Amino acid sequence: MVTIPEYYAGKNVLITGATGFMGKVLLEKLLRSCPGVKSVYVMVRSKAGQSPQTRITEMINCKLFEKVQEEQPDFAEKIIAVSSDLVLPELDLSKDDQSILAEKIHVVFHCAATIRFNEALKDAMQLNVLATQKMLALAHRMKHLEVFLHVSTAYANCNRELIEEVVYPPAVDYRKLIDSLDWMDDELVSALTPKLLGERPNTYTYTKALAEYMVQQEAGDLNVAIIRPSIVGASWKEPFPGWIDNFNGPSGIFIAAGKGILRTMRASNDAVADLVPVDVVINATVAAAWYSGSQTHSRPRNLLVYNCTTGGINPFHWGEVENCINMTFKTNPLEQAFRRPNVNLRSNPFTNQYWTTVSHTLPALLYDAYLRLSGHKPWMMKTITRLHKAMMVLEYFTSHSWVWNNDNLSMLMAQLSLEDKKVFNFDVRQLHWAEYMENYCMGTKKYVLNEELSGLPAARKHLNKLRNIRYTFNTVLVVLIWRVFIARSQMARNIWYFVVSLCFKFLSYFRASSTMR
Repeated sequence: MVTIPEYYAGKNVLITGATGFMGKVLLEKLLRSCPGVKSVYVMVRSKAGQSPQTRITEMINCKLFEKVQEEQPDFAEKIIAVSSDLVLPELDLSKDDQSILAEKIHVVFHCAATIRFNEALKDAMQLNVLATQKMLALAHRMKHLEVFLHVSTAYANCNRELIEEVVYPPAVDYRKLIDSLDWMDDELVSALTPKLLGERPNTYTYTKALAEYMVQQEAGDLNVAIIRPSIVGASWKEPFPGWIDNFNGPSGIFIAAGKGILRTMRASNDAVADLVPVDVVINATVAAAWYSGSQTHSRPRNLLVYNCTTGGINPFHWGEVENCINMTFKTNPLEQAFRRPNVNLRSNPFTNQYWTTVSHTLPALLYDAYLRLSGHKPWMMKTITRLHKAMMVLEYFTSHSWVWNNDNLSMLMAQLSLEDKKVFNFDVRQLHWAEYMENYCMGTKKYVLNEELSGLPAARKHLNKLRNIRYTFNTVLVVLIWRVFIARSQMARNIWYFVVSLCFKFLSYFRASSTMR
């Protein structure tokens, strides 16, 4: 078998979702590590008055593409923006663009999807199922197509405890559901959604499972592979450690914890945090397409599914995530933190609700009252409300663990040459979690919040100031409470005098022992 860069040499690749988090990293990786690739077509819609080409030009000017810019100054010439909207008929492609793609494309990476967990079912079906169906129809017209790679999610079948690398048939026929949603009004769809979801937590996981089954049913003679990443996080190594560009998923939670806004969260300390670095996912994706596409004579009978997860190979738990976040942000704090970082994960819903009220809601109300009195616009309660909604969405995934089968991923790794194993590394057994989490947290500081490392001394000074304020406030509060209580109760006074006398005796004993030594 040819190496991965040799396979992509001279080929035209099509990517959907190229402006998304994973799509950007995939585009950069293909251009940098497969320099022989002929062209990369990216399907992009106009947005906020910007043309597809303008959006791509702005995107490739970000830090992510600095390394490929240094190595290949003319890399942008290989990127061809194609105006398209996946929810419109025929993907909103012009006839000329349809003909060009049908004639030229060799490999398709279908990454586009809505990742909003609380998306309305109709919208989630449009973006995750119907758009994939249209992409398959387009792929059937491609004369030289070698492989169609569909990006799904490891949680598509989260209603199962053991998730194997197979496509599971859904409880409802996707064709009948599509027909039904076509005539149902939004109110009726909303009422039926919980029944359709069953044990699944949201429309995202439900529609991704339907999309997988639809791909299997309608692939026909296409060579198809499916990759299922779990919770995709910041980069591990490529193009540099800790790169992240959004607040989605755990990133927003980490930032809220670092700012001291998030102090309590519903999660199980012993549950596996199935985080997987984005470069691991992309390396596995590129390799999976290479493997399926290069098997011209011994093509697998069934489409290959890859569970790209870490829980069964190199497990890391949410309790460990908590420790890493607190340690990193206390050592390298975010600028203008609201409080010292001290997030605590709690599995008991009642305990968590109590601390949510005490640590989140009340401080937010007090701070907003202070802002109003000082003539400023209140914002903290609005931020807390958004944070609580985000935590509720993630709660299901931070409180459960799954058993993943990774046989196909292991097989794929074994097929790589020694050089490809270095360049397209997705062996998470080598991942050191403490180091990765530190880089992840620092990545949110550098690339999401755009905070310079030169500001760390001032941030540490601010954190020390917050600590002193907290200690002073707690001391004054305890003294005031005890004074009021002691003044009204003889029993409380007796307890107070007993404790004070015990402390005095202990200090006297300690002082006498020191003198004798």
